[in-house]
Amino acid sequence: MSLRWLLLIMSLPTSQASARMRIWRALKAAGCGVLRDGVYLLPDSAAFRSVLEAQAEDIRSEGGMSQVVVFTANDQAQEAAFAALFDRSDDYAQVLAGVQQLARTLKSSLPDGFPRRVERLRRSFSDIAAVDFFPGEGRRQAESAVEALEQALSERLSPDEPRCAQGSIERLARANFQARVWATRRRPWIDRLASAWLIGRFIDPHGRFLWLAAPGDCPPDALGFDFDGARFTHVGVRVTFEVLLASFSLDRDPALTRLGALVRYLDTGGLPVPEAPGLAALIRGMQQRLADDDALLTEARKVFDSYYLDFTGTDT
Repeated sequence: MSLRWLLLIMSLPTSQASARMRIWRALKAAGCGVLRDGVYLLPDSAAFRSVLEAQAEDIRSEGGMSQVVVFTANDQAQEAAFAALFDRSDDYAQVLAGVQQLARTLKSSLPDGFPRRVERLRRSFSDIAAVDFFPGEGRRQAESAVEALEQALSERLSPDEPRCAQGSIERLARANFQARVWATRRRPWIDRLASAWLIGRFIDPHGRFLWLAAPGDCPPDALGFDFDGARFTHVGVRVTFEVLLASFSLDRDPALTRLGALVRYLDTGGLPVPEAPGLAALIRGMQQRLADDDALLTEARKVFDSYYLDFTGTDT
């Protein structure tokens, strides 16, 4: 079945240089293919129709001419030619080159600002992927390379961070996990702090926490969490907080599930969450003020209580 296409045909008075630049930038950001000057192409969709109609109205308001046309290609050859206008291979190649350069640097050193350079590469990839309407091998290679670089950086910055295990998550009874010792790595960040809050708030209110200098220091009778080989750690794409939710049937609570998405984004990335920058700033500030991990958890509990109450109120 042939695709339907959208065509924006436009012209502006030569005196409208600033309007021309504004509209060109908007069409470029939308990922339009260019057939020739003043003729722009997109696959047909309601969202893209809205984009092109908005630009067409802007063009007319500036004294120009514009028409948005919906059509299908004459044959497969023409359709292939249209699709080729959206080939992002060169853009992905630039991302790959950037990844390779940073990967070489990471083998020997970790210069200041390196994580920000990796973040910029991730944003570059995401911007390209957002307008890659016919993804192919180039996108897969670039995404795989960026993920590998992010993983290598994570291992360099936090060598004890848990790696994802595969498998199912066993459903457990909270009654069998009461007044226990729960152990994790010291100087906790988001997943460990949130998991400790979850344990104390919903799983084992009388449990106590042990902060380990290294995972190998975990006593045999303690319940380890958020390190490789721990009783509770990452499984698949789920971080430890989400594994605990599933293990103890707490994933039926919409507010906890929403909090889990927030924890996952800050811990491993993924879909952005609006509350993430605020929570990250709060925890970073608390880590700088509080050298004692028990004191840090005490203060973090107030923060997670507040987020949970707000999410509960929003969901109801």
